[in-house]
Amino acid sequence: MPSPDQPNSPETEDTLPSSISAPDTADALLKLITAEYEGLPRQLKRIATYMSQQSDRIMVDRISDIARECEVHPSAIVRFSQRFGFSGFSEMQALFREAYTHKATPVQNYQQRIRSMIANKSQKASGGDLARECVNATLSGLERLALELDDDAFERAVDLVVNADNIYVVGVRRSFAVADYLVYNLQHTNKRIHLISGLGGSYREQMRSVRANDLVIAISFTPYGKETQHCLRIAQHHQAKTLIITDSNLSPLAKRANAVLLVNEGSSFAFRSLSATLCLCQALFIAVAYRLELKVDEMSEQVGFED
Repeated sequence: MPSPDQPNSPETEDTLPSSISAPDTADALLKLITAEYEGLPRQLKRIATYMSQQSDRIMVDRISDIARECEVHPSAIVRFSQRFGFSGFSEMQALFREAYTHKATPVQNYQQRIRSMIANKSQKASGGDLARECVNATLSGLERLALELDDDAFERAVDLVVNADNIYVVGVRRSFAVADYLVYNLQHTNKRIHLISGLGGSYREQMRSVRANDLVIAISFTPYGKETQHCLRIAQHHQAKTLIITDSNLSPLAKRANAVLLVNEGSSFAFRSLSATLCLCQALFIAVAYRLELKVDEMSEQVGFED
């Protein structure tokens, strides 16, 4: 009898027929997934997260692709589809095909190229081929950001930055570089900007001065750093405002956030780019600078060590 803790075997989960009527658009389905997420079994939550993050890939994904990415058995994909009122995966996939067929889909084209490159074992890829795939992955993330940027959420984010007394920015591991870059940009304003580096494990100490009129900007992507979540709990305990830059509305960081900016990077051979996230942070700063009437075009490097 398979253990329920084995990710690649079917689980004995609640498989009662769903009383939910199947949504008629991909956007409606994604909103329903977000609303129902907390009540889903563990394996179905993995699939829900993938659907939220990779919605533009679903139309070309095979059920085996999704199962592998989510570390579940393919039968779990069928159960997920039925949970949301569909007869099976193909019927659910048709919604995404209808939604994305007439849109620019750089991620889909990139995914197909990667599959072909991996499948064609008889032809060895050159260094230039690999480099171009990395560039194409970056471009796919940037184009998706342009297509899917939520204007209302972006305006809320600008409001939060403009109105904050102090701004604390936190990001760990690969997100740390983005956090440091955003801090560098925001230091061109007259606001008090703090990078939460956690040097020596001092996250709590660096967060201890956060207050109600302050803003904490957290940057985190799956699997979502525990240190970042810890800093957010401190911020919310002190009733500070929170702005989250992440990859899904299902992210644990997005709960109770004052604003959420979503960005999904392209990836090449399991390595995710940071370019779209950096671009989003730069755009955020430019919008803030415009609101504060800073003369961005006059900003220049101030060396400060000349005689």
